Amino acid sequence: MLMSALPPLAELEDAGEFLPRHIGPDDADQAHMLSVIGAASRRALISAVMPGDIARKQPMDLPPAVTEAQALAELKAIAAKNKLLRSFIGQGYHGTHTPGVILRNILENPAWYTAYTPYQAEISQGRLEALINFQTLVTDLTGLDVAGSSMLDEATAAAEAVTLAKRSVKSKSDTLLVASDCHPQTIEVIRTRCEPLGLNVLVGPVPALLAEHDCFAVVAQYPATTGLVHDMAPFVEQAHAKNAAFIVCADLLALTLLKPPGEFGADIAVGNTQRFGVPMGAGGPHAAYLACRDAFKRQMPGRLVGASIDAHGNPGYRLALQTREQHIRREKATSNICTAQVLLAVIASMYAVYHGPVGLTRIARRVASYTAILAEGLKTLGHKILTVHAFDTLTVETGDRTDAVIARALAAGANLRRVSPTHVGVALDETTTRADISALWSWFSEPGQALPDVARWERGIDTLIPDNLRRSTPFLTHPVFNTHHSETEMLRYIRSLSDKDLALDRSMIPLGSCTMKLNATAEMIPITWPEFAHLHPFAPADQLAGYAELNAQLTGWLSQATGYAGVSLQPNAGSQGEYAGLLAIRGWHRSRGEGHRDVCLIPESAHGTNPASAQMVGMKVVVVKCDAAGAIDMTDLQAKCAAHASDLAAIMITYPSTYGVFDRNVKALCDLVHAHGGRVYVDGANMNALVGLAAPGEFGGDVSHLNLHKTFCIPHGGGGPGVGPVCVVEDLVPFLPGHATATGVETPVGAVSAAPLGNAAVLPIPWMYIRMMGAEGLQAATETAILSANYVAARLADHYDIHFSSDVPGLKGGGVAHECILDLRPLQKTSGVTAEDVAKRLIDYGFHAPTLSFPVAGTLMVEPTESEPRVELDRFCDAMIAIRGEIAKVEKGIWPQDDNPLKHAPHTAASLAVADWPHGYSREEAAYPVASLRKAKYWSPVGRIDNVHGDRNLFCSCLPVSDYQ
Repeated sequence: MLMSALPPLAELEDAGEFLPRHIGPDDADQAHMLSVIGAASRRALISAVMPGDIARKQPMDLPPAVTEAQALAELKAIAAKNKLLRSFIGQGYHGTHTPGVILRNILENPAWYTAYTPYQAEISQGRLEALINFQTLVTDLTGLDVAGSSMLDEATAAAEAVTLAKRSVKSKSDTLLVASDCHPQTIEVIRTRCEPLGLNVLVGPVPALLAEHDCFAVVAQYPATTGLVHDMAPFVEQAHAKNAAFIVCADLLALTLLKPPGEFGADIAVGNTQRFGVPMGAGGPHAAYLACRDAFKRQMPGRLVGASIDAHGNPGYRLALQTREQHIRREKATSNICTAQVLLAVIASMYAVYHGPVGLTRIARRVASYTAILAEGLKTLGHKILTVHAFDTLTVETGDRTDAVIARALAAGANLRRVSPTHVGVALDETTTRADISALWSWFSEPGQALPDVARWERGIDTLIPDNLRRSTPFLTHPVFNTHHSETEMLRYIRSLSDKDLALDRSMIPLGSCTMKLNATAEMIPITWPEFAHLHPFAPADQLAGYAELNAQLTGWLSQATGYAGVSLQPNAGSQGEYAGLLAIRGWHRSRGEGHRDVCLIPESAHGTNPASAQMVGMKVVVVKCDAAGAIDMTDLQAKCAAHASDLAAIMITYPSTYGVFDRNVKALCDLVHAHGGRVYVDGANMNALVGLAAPGEFGGDVSHLNLHKTFCIPHGGGGPGVGPVCVVEDLVPFLPGHATATGVETPVGAVSAAPLGNAAVLPIPWMYIRMMGAEGLQAATETAILSANYVAARLADHYDIHFSSDVPGLKGGGVAHECILDLRPLQKTSGVTAEDVAKRLIDYGFHAPTLSFPVAGTLMVEPTESEPRVELDRFCDAMIAIRGEIAKVEKGIWPQDDNPLKHAPHTAASLAVADWPHGYSREEAAYPVASLRKAKYWSPVGRIDNVHGDRNLFCSCLPVSDYQ
């Protein structure tokens, strides 16, 4: 087993000062931790828990680590290779102004960007309120009943809307009609997603399509990609007459002035909230939205925030209808989405809170008025405008002068959109100025032609929106959107919400399988640099040279980390990386004339997204059993491979497994599946236990996705942004995602995200992490993550059952990978205390709970990560040991099973201040179970949330003010 001994951290400091700041336990702490576990060294521990036959054959070939300052300087030089031009391209991406109070206090604030998905509602009330605001923003502007808490991007949201419609309508047709004037990237992603499901996509003018074809849904753009604003009401009636759904891709800012889709009968609306204060970022991350009528709500993909009540009858927020989610429904899931764009949805919602309905309308009217002025001026210059009715985008007939017009704009530092050889598109936005209008006229004018004067039309000009499509209904009437318009009010509102939450800036978040590690400030700094933040994803390639270099370096480094030949950064979430990887396997089989191979083997221990992703690419899921130790049952696997030998497409495994152990048979498993004609998909969710030690591409994997928001330090942001690169071996490289919209080149597998580089704007974060860590630092991080998990297991082994381990003699806790599972089921039998009770009681101790009841019901899965110092690991272990003591009091009858601190946790300050304390334990035992809490105490803003009440009484928008009185 090749495992070079690493020098002590102190000796690595000169190589890159970042390393000892990223890794929490120092040398002395690690020596103590090893002594508690019973291992002689980190290397000895790794050798004991990880199979020797999967060890890397050679170390990663990465550049030596550099300091934070050096890495920032290098990245700045790369960023400078991007050309930051004025963008008039449109096509779903627009310039916007991020209010400074939001930029500094949300996007650049670790209280917001280091938070985890709000599965524990009580310590997520701030984020959940911001997401309720987002949902209210969307439902108000679209005129529909229900909106989710964000989607990944507009194109994938449209694809999700298509499958939502297919599940929800009465039509038995398999044909989808798509308007040819939808954004081209949306059409491309819809084609990618529909083809494996056997759905026929027809693209063309909607009136002609509806006249000639039956269908289950229609997708149309409002306004169109050309800028034209259609009256869609007649088309909606025709679609409904066919029992089909009508889906509208709508510009949310335009809806402040346009008739909402819900008012002309649309069933679903999707779109992007990018222009609500989120920079273009070469394509992302941005929060897309999906809204629908009430009848579709239980089939909606993604997450939905709802209101409920807590144990004291007070209002509180939670994730609603979670039984729809992929981790519960698995192959029956409605979607494989396991993340969202929460941080970006928060920004968009706060933009709406900051500006309010009056401010948003003012911004939209300014854009629309400038568009009308631009059109009038162009007409005086002799141009024909194809978009008679428009909001912000014009398509101008330029004939044989198209190249000249675009070239003049480029020379002046601006991008126009080439719609066709004879037409140019111009999109205006919030950042457009009078000078921009004059400049545009100059680029479209003939040499020597007199230019119009903006002042001629500035007063009294009407917009180009037709009377019958003008909005007449109010929106954002709730007080939250009409209160916080001053800097002081906004600042305090943001602070009040963040104070309700528990993020990494307060304490460790020990979530198994979620890798909540340090998101260093130096890694975060570059994302707001204009050279990265303000580029249009469809700008000419030479303007994106810095991003091209970043892409080349990062994919090369990730190839070194994984052992694969090719990497695509396009997937903008781990779920999308899974999907792209399975498309690659499917494409490879089809290229060999074996397209009939459609069976995907998935072990019981797999992530919940795996079966959902397999179903989405048209594969049939066959479950493989696991044995009592958590390993894949090789006998059952052999039987399943033999039974499906002629149809076997792939197996999907997570390694190390979701049970937190290194399966000893992984190489044999890969060989067995390959022998039966299948490919091996290794889910990279747990790469934090592999980097530098083992590479999936070396030990038998054909495909993996990575979660850059886990292993490579992109923040979770409360549930997004994410990046899920797909990595493949050599013969699968031709089947990585393409992007014909951006490149003009058709590939075997089309686009899986709206933008060619997906969430491009956050790629500088993993670049900085790898550059500052180097190969030795990344391996040290992996080894320390495994050390920390084993330390937690060793400290808790005398108090809780460690559900799965490697059963290594001499290692206290038995030996685990980078996470360990604590089994609460025996204690529930003796005390009535459940894993959920322990999770809620941890809030009183100031901790976010570990992963609750996944992958095994009644358990807690703990992943401490390498970035937590020993003092924090001990604080967590002390809390868990103290809680075990509380459970013992229940077991002994000192506290009743129905009246103890665990059953009533979390305890709010208000609940402790009542005059008549009704419980058999003291207020002090409730609030201060350990002495350290007297120095620093996090108070849960609400008591335990009633999940059942929330689902039975679904309420998914801002609560009436009366509910708080």
